[in-house]
Amino acid sequence: MQKILFSACLCGFPVRYNGSAKQIVSEQLDLWRQQNRLVTFCPELAAGFSTPRPPAEIQPSFMGQQVIAHSATVLESTGNDVTQRYILGAWLALQMAQQHHCRFALLTEGSPSCGKHRVYDGNFSHQSRAGMGVTAELLARHGIEVFSEHELLLLCQRVAESDKQAIEIP
Repeated sequence: MQKILFSACLCGFPVRYNGSAKQIVSEQLDLWRQQNRLVTFCPELAAGFSTPRPPAEIQPSFMGQQVIAHSATVLESTGNDVTQRYILGAWLALQMAQQHHCRFALLTEGSPSCGKHRVYDGNFSHQSRAGMGVTAELLARHGIEVFSEHELLLLCQRVAESDKQAIEIP
């Protein structure tokens, strides 16, 4: 039975930068909870950020891969450089996923940590751009399939396929 790294804010914990949650409700998620498949984690809290905290965005690019390569930074709206903490949170998320044998991750779109397809543009203008967060990038690099909360149906299909393959292997 495959486990899924699950963003704590999507689980209903008020850990987002503004102290809110972004809970998603689904019968499938309830079933996975009952099956003990969900590994709830927040890379930003794991890296020592408080809640609430100033918003942060990747600059000058929109990609976590540049942050990992040290060619982009993550800055808070206050101007504080928090790049190393975001990289730390990504590595801690990867460590947690590996410890629990997670093959999948369900993360929060738009976050500089967890965004899969979109992150904010780096200007604190409330505009998002195509890009991937630091944690999403690191997990994907290490073979963990990353999904945003908008891709729950696709995740359900992938988990079902994976479960079926596991049953077929003697």
